[in-house]
Formats: sequence, C-alpha cells, structure tokens
Amino acid sequence: MKSAASAPGDYVYFRSQVPLHRISVGSRQWRYYDFGPKSVPPLICIPGIAGTADVYYKQIMSLSMKGYRVVSVDIPRVWNHHEWIQAFEKFLDAINVHHVHLYGTSLGGFLAQIFAQHRPRRVKSLVLSNSFLDSNNFSAAMPWSPIVSWTPSFLLKRYILSGIHDGPHEPFIADAVDFVVGQIETLSRDDLSSRLTLNAAPASVGSLLLSDSFVTLMDTNDYCAVPQPLKDQVGERYPGARRAILKSGGDFPFLSRPDEVNLYLQLHLRRVGVEPKPDLLQGAAPHGDAAGSSDNGKKSRDDSGGPSSDSGGPRTRQEGSGSHQLPLSEGSSSGDHLLHHVQAAAITAVLSLQLWALSLFIIRVAAPLKI
Repeated sequence: MKSAASAPGDYVYFRSQVPLHRISVGSRQWRYYDFGPKSVPPLICIPGIAGTADVYYKQIMSLSMKGYRVVSVDIPRVWNHHEWIQAFEKFLDAINVHHVHLYGTSLGGFLAQIFAQHRPRRVKSLVLSNSFLDSNNFSAAMPWSPIVSWTPSFLLKRYILSGIHDGPHEPFIADAVDFVVGQIETLSRDDLSSRLTLNAAPASVGSLLLSDSFVTLMDTNDYCAVPQPLKDQVGERYPGARRAILKSGGDFPFLSRPDEVNLYLQLHLRRVGVEPKPDLLQGAAPHGDAAGSSDNGKKSRDDSGGPSSDSGGPRTRQEGSGSHQLPLSEGSSSGDHLLHHVQAAAITAVLSLQLWALSLFIIRVAAPLKI
C-alpha cells in the first residue's frame, strides 16, 4: 500500500477517524469497517477481486455523516461459493446483523446475488455495480485456475492488473486506479488466489425472491473489466430495477465518482425504506465539506461503533478537526466580536477613501490659485 505521505489526504483522515476491525469467525478472518448508527440497518459493501474494505472509504465517510450505517468488508479466504455463503452468514451473526442491504461491485456484486439467492430472508435490497450473473466467461479465460493456489504472488498480481485498463485516464480515474493498485499490494497470495478462484469457478445466479423494485443497477458507460454483454444480462434479469448510469468512472466509480455514487446509494436506501438517524452522527467530522457532530460526544460514538473518547489517536484527531464545538452563547459572542472588527475595518476604509478624494480635490483647486 502507498505510504502515508503519498496516500490521499482524505484517506489519511478517514484512517485517523474510523477504526479497522479484525475478527475470527470459525476458521475465517474478517477485516472490516463498521461506521454509523448501530440502530440503522447497514449497507454492506463487498469489493471486487482487486478491492479491499478500504476502497469504500468515501462511501463510509459520506453516508455515515448523513445518519446511515455502512459496513465495508474484505472478501475472506474461501474457495467456493458454498463456503462464501456460510462464511458471510456467520459474519453477519457475529456482528449482530440480521437484515442487510448489499452493495457489490464486479465480483462483489456476483457474490451479493449468490447470497441473496440462498439466504433470501436476510437480504432486503441490492445495489449491483459493473456486475455479472455467471462466471463462465471468466472460467474460460482462465484455464489455469486449477493451479491458481500454487501460482506465485507476483504473477497473480500481474494477472489482476492486466484487467485494469492501461492507457490515458482522466485525473480522477487515474487517482482511483493508483489507490486500488496500492491496495492490491497489501493482499497475500492466498487472498488473491481465493478471489480468482471464486471469480473463475463455474456458477450462475438463479432466480431471486427479491422484487426488482428493491434492486438498483449502477454501471459505468466507459471502459470496464466486465464485458458489456455480461452487464446487459444483469439488466435483462432485473427489468424492473432502477438504473443509475455513470458516464465515466472506469472500474472503480466509488473512488473516481464518489459524489454521484453516494447520491445514488442514498436514493436507493431511502427508496427501500432505510431511515437515517443523523441525530446519532459519529464524532468524526467529514473532511473539508461539512461540520462534525456536536453534542453526542462519547455516547454517540460508542453506540454507533465509532472510536470512543478514551482511544488515543482518533480522539486527538477529532479534537483537532473541530468535532467539539463551542456552546451557542460562546459561539455567538465570538461571532459578534468578529462582526465588530469587520465593521470597524470597513468604516476605516471608507474614511480613508474620503480623505484621499478630499486631498485630491484640494490639490486640483489650489494649483490654479498658486499661479
């Protein structure tokens, strides 16, 4: 992964505010972020082959500040789709979540549909981005899949990177690609081979009990590693789904087009009946564009899974980022004091301008008299 010096500033800020969780569920290791009010049904983000829980940091920060709960996970080391279903269900039980809304991109969208097919009572809605219905195309393109677990890590990384469009990018897409490439470097050989196995193992999504009205399809119109015919099949399977088309964004629109993606996610959650609770905002203030939470303090952060007031680094960062606001009376007097300064400066400027005009007038009048 990129060093802290080269990582995006908003990502550095995110890591200082949002705790990373690691838990063991059975024989599986889960790495995830969980941020937002615990009483709100969560949106769970599942990445593609090249992604980690970190790639959704822009969604976590934006949606949590609006009162939504967002959980972003790494795909654990599982070697078939049946293992995935069992492992994900046990993970949901471990974090005490029953009903979920799933947002999956690429392979993550495929795994979200597989889980919704076999555990229909737990999945309340789906957001699928650049996803597919079956893995036959990927299986045919990867005849060496039976030996993927023996393949050296550098070859697996090279294979994954070969699927990312190599060419001139718009700056925001180039930044997104750079970030994901940095995340790939953090993945072990077992992580990579497990994901490639899931992507290439022959499987297809069957019919879902979930109504199309609870599905949103969010695709990009420019280059994407998932072929357009496969994305078209998803649209044909869910004809009644809402469509959210992004003109550009590449393979990682959640990083390259975060404002649009966050808006579509928010609209989806509202449409399927998820009520945000902005009164239970986290203690962290969003980076650069909004105010932090004011009065909830330690209780709000503890209830919503955010960093508590006795944690070292996050607390210091929150204090420095303005999450502890002045009481109304102090803030008002401070504002009045500033207003008086501004007014005094304005009066001084006007008087100076008038004196200058008067001096100019005297000079022009007095000059003829001297002659």
